[in-house]
Amino acid sequence: MEAYIAAAIQMTSTPALQSNLAQAEQLIAEAVGRGATFIGLPENFAFMGPEVDKLAKLETISTYAETFLIETARRHRITLLGGGFPVPCGENRFYNTALLVGPTGEPLARYEKIHLFDVNLPDGYTYRESDTVVPGARVVLADAGPLGKIGVTVCYDLRFPELYRQLALQGAEVLVVPSAFTAYTGKDHWRPLLRTRAIENTCYVIAPAQVGEHYARRQTYGHAMIIDPWGNPLADAGDGEGMAIAPINPERMVQVRQQLPTLEHCRLVKNDESVCPDSKMNLNG
Repeated sequence: MEAYIAAAIQMTSTPALQSNLAQAEQLIAEAVGRGATFIGLPENFAFMGPEVDKLAKLETISTYAETFLIETARRHRITLLGGGFPVPCGENRFYNTALLVGPTGEPLARYEKIHLFDVNLPDGYTYRESDTVVPGARVVLADAGPLGKIGVTVCYDLRFPELYRQLALQGAEVLVVPSAFTAYTGKDHWRPLLRTRAIENTCYVIAPAQVGEHYARRQTYGHAMIIDPWGNPLADAGDGEGMAIAPINPERMVQVRQQLPTLEHCRLVKNDESVCPDSKMNLNG
């Protein structure tokens, strides 16, 4: 793993596919101009609208999103993360997919979101991601060459520490969490959860985010962040469109892991075992 600059993009995506991709391209170009060689786009970067509209345009969204990631990574010679976007899986069903693409346009990892957002929040909103999304069943650790070993997750996964511990024990150095956290939950939980995942796994955390009002009453929290292995926030995109951008320094990670070798002290699981014995999750990386 070498030192590099990472950017976590913050967008306000809408149901307008082409407009979203144009916004993503503009922000990526800005991040490249600031020296970033790893750039992450948030969950729903290509389309954020009602599920009925998403299902009607499923093939189009999937094709355009994946093509955009491959061509943009190749054009800028960057490692680019886009997640998640819908990839069809049966009739009116899809995987919420994050794709990591290398600087020559080659896919490095494909992750299908494991934990689905089925909740009834105190603000009166109910979300049922499982009505249309098929849960993934693979833990994905990507080898990004000089950028290190990257554990790929998406949004609601953040609330399940066993997933991140499994990634860390398998060798993850950076954990990515492209998200569209609700405004209601984000104000109380987003920062503490991100910092905790960094601290307990002594990893960098890169968390792109959605922000603002997207359609109807759907509102997200923002504050895309990059956090170091000690849990210190290195960059925060605030509550507007833009990015969090900061250096990823492997020497800092080594220092923290020497000072606090918690991964070496872990006794509950081994590297070749799942932290969830009844789970069907297997490492793909």
